[in-house]
Amino acid sequence: MQQHPEEILQAWMAAVNTGNVAALTALYDRNAVLIPTFSSRLLKTPEMIEDYFIRLGAREELSVALHEKTVISQSLGDQIYALSGIYCWRFAIDGELLNFEARFNYMLDLKRHSPIVHHHSSQIPRVI
Repeated sequence: MQQHPEEILQAWMAAVNTGNVAALTALYDRNAVLIPTFSSRLLKTPEMIEDYFIRLGAREELSVALHEKTVISQSLGDQIYALSGIYCWRFAIDGELLNFEARFNYMLDLKRHSPIVHHHSSQIPRVI
């Protein structure tokens, strides 16, 4: 079990970047809710979350990188944290490598074996 919110985020990114869906889904509590970057559905079961990451992991050259200076960690009580920031997804579509900046928010309960209880990620809209 990780001791700091940033370690959870690092483990999550490592699992995405290595395509380790089992390690990735193991970070999510069985009652977790995921509002994902690349889907309009609310994912509220372990099976839905796993299916999303399997489909996302099938993308060519998939990776995610953190904009480290954007990360904000807020302690909300006894081992409960909100973790927010910006990361950049990268994967190929029709052979072209594309970047998708997204903002994220995690609710973490570090007392749990699987500490992610809520995760919201959405693409950053283009400024007009």
